[in-house]
Amino acid sequence: MTNGRLERRLDEKRVLAVVTIDDASHAVPLARSLMEGGVSAVELTLRTPEAFESLRRIKAETPDMMVVAGTVLRPDQCHELARLGVEFACAPGTNPTVIRAAHSAGITFFPGVASASDIETAVELGCRVLKVFPSEPLGGISYIEKLNAPYEFLDLRYVPLGGLEESSVAEYLSFPPVIAIGGSWIAGRKLIRNQQWEEIKQNAQRVAAIIRRQEGEVRE
Repeated sequence: MTNGRLERRLDEKRVLAVVTIDDASHAVPLARSLMEGGVSAVELTLRTPEAFESLRRIKAETPDMMVVAGTVLRPDQCHELARLGVEFACAPGTNPTVIRAAHSAGITFFPGVASASDIETAVELGCRVLKVFPSEPLGGISYIEKLNAPYEFLDLRYVPLGGLEESSVAEYLSFPPVIAIGGSWIAGRKLIRNQQWEEIKQNAQRVAAIIRRQEGEVRE
């Protein structure tokens, strides 16, 4: 899988719901609630024992959902993800060993960056879509604009995550190098644990409406 395909998919989706699942039986109801609300991409973090089974169920039962494996920290995880048919993965940081393992397994990987050194390491390893993490504590969209300035000629694309809220979606997406944003507020861990599917659907509807409104303004 190429970075080009990842760019096209993210450009279609514009938002990733960042989720952590403690019970794999919640995976499909979660995915369906998000899609009913207009969000059809998730970053499912590998932070719980149920993560791989959750990925498998979402891939099998909601094939229209774009699934990104998140918090991928070890090379062996990349090969397990490939076995499950996961095409895209990311991490909080830039680990050359994991990036090489992902590429070897046929998975498109977008690493987390927080500095110029991270960007240069990622670019050297063939990555051009980069996750900015944690975006808000680093300084938000203003920081990303300054961080990107020396590399503008490379046409890098960014996916900011970490501390974003509904109120900041439009501001982030108004900066052209930001291809999509990620948010854990859409389907927070507590909401998933309590199976609050209607609230998750409503959160998804609001962020989807923001994106539609912004895209309409751009076309005008």
